Amino acid sequence: MRQTKVGAVMITEVTAIAPDTGFKDIARTLDAHRVSGAPVLDGERRLLGVVSESDLMHHQADCAEQPHGRLRRLRRLLRAWLPSARRARAKTHALTARELLTAPAVTVAEEATIAEAARIMVEHRVNRLPVVDGEGRLTGIVTRRELLNAFLRPDDAIRRSVVDDVVGKSLWLDPHAVGVSVADGVVTLSGTLERYSEKAMTVHMTGLVDGVVAVVDELAYTFDDRDLPPVPHDAQGIAGDRLHRP
Repeated sequence: MRQTKVGAVMITEVTAIAPDTGFKDIARTLDAHRVSGAPVLDGERRLLGVVSESDLMHHQADCAEQPHGRLRRLRRLLRAWLPSARRARAKTHALTARELLTAPAVTVAEEATIAEAARIMVEHRVNRLPVVDGEGRLTGIVTRRELLNAFLRPDDAIRRSVVDDVVGKSLWLDPHAVGVSVADGVVTLSGTLERYSEKAMTVHMTGLVDGVVAVVDELAYTFDDRDLPPVPHDAQGIAGDRLHRP
């Protein structure tokens, strides 16, 4: 079963920033391209990190803050003990992208599926992911918009994928044994399969199809194979020997 990869939906024309770009030029670049963040690349397009509107705003907020008395002493003590606080203090005096960027950047590979990319975005609470190759060079960027477009797939296309790719090509089941209906991305599976394991795998793989929002499981099965003991390793070897014996 084929799933859409990040490389197929990513944006290849990426607004990037050089490490020595100054504060105001960073702000101008983000504003001109209507983006809230941009990757910072070295001369060989290796990703050093990401600089965002939030980095610029934190810089300005810290510069404007004037703590006094006990509060100032308390903040100095906290910064001495907390690495994240020391980094935040360093950004207060930052003037270039190299000093302002957030690193390491949360990235994704071209070979990752859009579902994997979506999971990374949710886990790290980011709206975009730089796409890098095996050497850390930027090849593109993927945003939530590109990932969400996968869910706009027509119901007919989703049904064809489930019937052809999941039921037929991947699981080698009788297509007439599984009823598949799709409404607004919700797939309903019905019918009777021979084994519980076939039913479970059908439901699982259907959920991985691009555009599927949810799976309604109405499948029945004839034989429950969950409690069958595993085939002993020695028995597998004997069977393999017999198969390969001239």
